[in-house]
Amino acid sequence: MAPDPTKTDAVTYADAGVNIDRANRTKQRIKYLAHKTFTKGVLSEIGGFGGLFSIAKTYLDPVLVSSVDGVGTKLKVAFEMNVHHTVGADLVNHCVNDIAVQGAAPLFFMDYLATGKLEPEVTEKIIEGLAEACKHNGCALIGGETAEMPGLYKGGDYDLAGFSVGAVERDALLPRGVAAGDVVLGLASSGLHSNGYSLARKVVEQSGLKWEAPCPFASMTLGEAMLAPTRIYVRSCLAAIRETGGVKALAHITGGGFPDNIPRVLPKNVGARIDISRIAVPPVFQWLARTGGIAEKEMLRTFNCGIGMIFVVEARAADKVAAILKREGESIVHLGELVVATKGKPRVTYTGRLNV
Repeated sequence: MAPDPTKTDAVTYADAGVNIDRANRTKQRIKYLAHKTFTKGVLSEIGGFGGLFSIAKTYLDPVLVSSVDGVGTKLKVAFEMNVHHTVGADLVNHCVNDIAVQGAAPLFFMDYLATGKLEPEVTEKIIEGLAEACKHNGCALIGGETAEMPGLYKGGDYDLAGFSVGAVERDALLPRGVAAGDVVLGLASSGLHSNGYSLARKVVEQSGLKWEAPCPFASMTLGEAMLAPTRIYVRSCLAAIRETGGVKALAHITGGGFPDNIPRVLPKNVGARIDISRIAVPPVFQWLARTGGIAEKEMLRTFNCGIGMIFVVEARAADKVAAILKREGESIVHLGELVVATKGKPRVTYTGRLNV
């Protein structure tokens, strides 16, 4: 009897590239990492369909604040270096910094990891860094999703995203009362954080250097320098907000740099005048600017250039705010002041030159 051409050998999900058993074993391996971050508000176990969290009764009129983000093409550097524990920290720190901008303390975090082929050791490293950052920020890792999608992602490549949820009293929400005459303070960054990596990688490619090569501006490899994790600002920001009453607004300097992020917290009739010559530009940005021939305007709209968080404060409270931030370990620079915006002109204007 001739074989039936419509019938094929039986296939499994694993044959198609998705190994459910391996995924389940991986989830068990990382479950204990999440447990280390649990706070009193956590009401659910890892592995449920949804994470449960109870807001502390200490809040009188709480407003929930949430932020979602990814790590971007910084992941490409992680792939090249086979270093995966720092990108988890990048993800958490970026998201919690975003909600701190509105005065919120982080409560919990959830992640999404998608890959072409699930590698248990790599996944564990990612979640390890993510859990450590959650614990440092005082928020609980209450769940997430791991998806194996062969054909959509190449081999062991992966994408990483997540979101944080925090809370703040309604009457403490930022921004508030922002006006011309307010002082602008800048908090130093730890490097590129998670922004501008497509341009940074282009410069590295054109330089001819390998990621494993000695770094031209630091005592490590170039890849290690570029993987420096995003700085955490949550504790210092919340301390300054709560202890002074003089903080009016914060701006997290992420994609879009100064010109795109500072106006997000300003009234329509207010602009910012920034003396960029006061910024102690880190060596990584100096190297990128010189090696890539990147113009100053392009640097300011692509990278944080050494300033990861902007404070807008009442002039008479500026010294007190700066003192608390320094006590919390931040490096502070007085960048300028807010001014009446000029119609048809950029909302952020600069004096001086960037020291690159």
